[in-house]
Amino acid sequence: MQPPMGNERPPPPGRPVSAFVPGAAVPPPPFAAGGPFVPPPRQGALLPQPGAAAPPFGAAQPAAMGGYRGPPPSQVPFAAAPPPQRPFTSAPLPQGPFTSAPPSQGPFASTPPPQGPFTSARPSQGPFTLAPPSQAPFAAGPPPQGPFAASAPAPFRPPPSSSLGQPQSPTGGSLPALNYVRPPPLQSQGFYPGAQPVNHQFPMSRPLDGDEEPVKLLEAYPLNCHPRYFRLTTHAIPASQSLVSRWHLPLGAVVHPLAESPNGEEVPVINFGSAGVIRCRRCRTYINPYATFADAGRKWRCNLCTLLNDVPGEYFCALDASGRRYDTDQRPELSKGTVEFVAPTEYMVRPPMPPSYFFLIDVSVSAVRSGLLEVVAKTIKSCLDELPGFPRTQIGFLTFDSTLHFHNFKSSLSQPQMMVVADLDDVFLPLPDDLLVNLVDSRHVVESFLDSLPNMFHDNVNVESALGPALKAAFMVMSQIGGKLLVFQSTLPSLSIGRLRLRGDDVRAYGTDKEHTLRVPEDPFYKQMAAEFTKNQIAVDIFSFSEKYSDIASLGSLAKYTGGQVYHYPSFQAATHGDKLKHELSRDLTRETAWESVMRIRCGKGVRFTTYHGHFMLRSTDLLALPAVDSDKAFGMQLSLEETLMTTQTVYFQVALLYTSSSGERRIRVHTAAAPVVTDLSEMYRQADTGAIVSLLGRIAVENSLSDKLDSVRQQLQLKLVRSLKEYRNLYVVQHRIGGRLIFPESLRFLPLYILAICKSLALRGGYADVSLDERCAAGFSMMILPVKRLLNFVYPSLYRVDEVLTMEPNKIDTSLKRLPLTMQCLHTGGLYLLDDGFNFIVWLGRMLPPELVSNILGVSLANFPDLSKIQLRECDNEFSRNFMKILKNLREKDPSYQQLCRVVRQGEQPREGFLMLSNLVEDQMAATSSYVDWIQQIHRQTQS
Repeated sequence: MQPPMGNERPPPPGRPVSAFVPGAAVPPPPFAAGGPFVPPPRQGALLPQPGAAAPPFGAAQPAAMGGYRGPPPSQVPFAAAPPPQRPFTSAPLPQGPFTSAPPSQGPFASTPPPQGPFTSARPSQGPFTLAPPSQAPFAAGPPPQGPFAASAPAPFRPPPSSSLGQPQSPTGGSLPALNYVRPPPLQSQGFYPGAQPVNHQFPMSRPLDGDEEPVKLLEAYPLNCHPRYFRLTTHAIPASQSLVSRWHLPLGAVVHPLAESPNGEEVPVINFGSAGVIRCRRCRTYINPYATFADAGRKWRCNLCTLLNDVPGEYFCALDASGRRYDTDQRPELSKGTVEFVAPTEYMVRPPMPPSYFFLIDVSVSAVRSGLLEVVAKTIKSCLDELPGFPRTQIGFLTFDSTLHFHNFKSSLSQPQMMVVADLDDVFLPLPDDLLVNLVDSRHVVESFLDSLPNMFHDNVNVESALGPALKAAFMVMSQIGGKLLVFQSTLPSLSIGRLRLRGDDVRAYGTDKEHTLRVPEDPFYKQMAAEFTKNQIAVDIFSFSEKYSDIASLGSLAKYTGGQVYHYPSFQAATHGDKLKHELSRDLTRETAWESVMRIRCGKGVRFTTYHGHFMLRSTDLLALPAVDSDKAFGMQLSLEETLMTTQTVYFQVALLYTSSSGERRIRVHTAAAPVVTDLSEMYRQADTGAIVSLLGRIAVENSLSDKLDSVRQQLQLKLVRSLKEYRNLYVVQHRIGGRLIFPESLRFLPLYILAICKSLALRGGYADVSLDERCAAGFSMMILPVKRLLNFVYPSLYRVDEVLTMEPNKIDTSLKRLPLTMQCLHTGGLYLLDDGFNFIVWLGRMLPPELVSNILGVSLANFPDLSKIQLRECDNEFSRNFMKILKNLREKDPSYQQLCRVVRQGEQPREGFLMLSNLVEDQMAATSSYVDWIQQIHRQTQS
């Protein structure tokens, strides 16, 4: 007996995995003259089948009107035989918010439109209808004899349960009665090319263990840096352009230069002293473990360009019989893939500047009423002792509404002085030397200002925002030193330069060629300012709090081109969002930061990185300018071949980040890695890294959405997947008689679901009515900087059932908490569930959940507190609450980069349940998108065309 969903042990690495899709071999029905109307595919639909209307990405076919009940059963491709009479055969649908929809009315037709944008529908029964043996696609003849003979699959039996016909949840309890027909597990055939096939049952793959770092690569390449720092999309570089053209997936890497060290190991720091940093004369590669030595140790050969370089006398060491230096194990730069070099003075354009923090704070009426000023002031004050760079740290503040308010923090003052500049067209600095001051010298003045800030503008009723002039003033203050500018904006900029108009509700642009213009900056002022900030080593972080449209697309460009970050708090209220803002602002201020940075990735002969994705300014073809960078930011880049045919057997890569530490020391962090060159496409698939591929695909898709329609971007993702799986299928279809199976490499078993999840992510899903423009843009900016692990959890969130573990001992809760597939079938009406996407916690209360448990968790009775949007979870004096809050705390500690905002929603609560919970169940059909089951069928159909 197989569970309805979940993970099973995958086939051994490198084996292709095939999923038999019942009925897939049956050709689609032709259009019958005089038959019912079947809507044609929309323009741009992918790989249309002859005589069939294949929808574009995940689009559900419109339901037939009137009495039309679809084509005769014999013409439906995925209903080759009538459904069997088994205990799981569906019964009449129950009435309620989770009522399933009727079966599909065509090859890939979805159920009729649900009631409400997010109402869940059950998967279509067609593809998983069990056929009699004589009608199954692989029952056309006797089973094959010889080494490829497959063992018969185990007969399908219902699970032992007192409630026959009701599927079991992965956590043990019964699922709600959804009239669910359990599909038979997909049949899989895993084998090494040329080896004997092994048949076993393989359910639809789900990444319930999260990101799988390819740490096994270190066994073959122990001198490589850890994959946490540098991950190739495939650890097998194609030897020719023809292989690249057949790969179809992104060829590139994800770089996380300041990632936290694995296992808590410190990155070794090397100071060469008078010898200087050892580098190649020609390509400027840093000495690394893959460099070789010759001429009795007096020469070293660069592994990237093969040039023979002289070894400085101070660095000389004799070689052993194998040509290895005797001191290799004592020198980290010759034995470890990640090191840091102390940079000498020739690596400095100017003396290292002190860490500087300048705060640009909106004090208009919306910021005052929401409680923003109080939270910001208290948080900054609490972080003063932890700001990096003590005792060199610089700090300053500028507040604004329709005017600019400069604050004098001269150390001789007992209280700060405020100076108002009303001329927005000709901004000037009233006291240039006392607006950015040393924190140690002026600590008492700064604290006095932060204490008085909430009351200073308590009676302000100004609704205007002069953000543009305020940015120019901040630039004038910081231009000599650089540092980090933190902008707190709660109102759409409305005055003078940088003024923005309300364009987020322009419905007419959606679905047209002008749709993407809403997602790009309207005013070039912000990108021009970003270029000036980067030139002067100023990074910008945007904190947006507007109740209405605030044009994140324009404001976010300040962060995008300066190495900064965008934080979005729609409809901010201190009572609801205060803890989240406090945590994220504190981390932004106190995390270790690399200042005045530049990054370059060097490659061996024949390859080079051509396209980069992330938050930076490209100073030259391969030099990324990063005024500030930290451990929460990663970058994607695409690789191309410079030669038609590679002549080397190994390609080397080296990431070098030159930066100033908060202590004022100039350093170079270097990551070195090697990868083999292959002539076999199957080896590229075997060495593929799903996490890196998804991370790079997500970044590319977000950037494409800035110049194309969302529907086109989603179709492009689908097309890449189809072409890749089709190419892989062609490698084995003749040799192993694949037939009607959908096969894919074991290394990419989660890729179809991840691509579906990207298409349903906040940045790319739906259209105007599904996601607000600001939320879509903010999600896109986040996806551009997220490391692999966090991005995967963002597009495919973690779902847990927690009511079953709340009575356990606290030390057993973490190990008992298991991830569930993102489908409505996993939600029991008597359960308490928690969904975590890294930015939000969604607490889902089943309608049959015991009221006393709800009261213990929430601290209030639902009968007395009907509006759950205002619930603030706090620890109550009972075991259930303490254990529940401990679960939240442990999940937050696993990823401290963001604080998840906790939202509580009840089953059937509309519309909150739709956009909070159901929209995250990416395996279900929602709005006009396919379920995971239908998606796999659609991909399978297109790979066979």
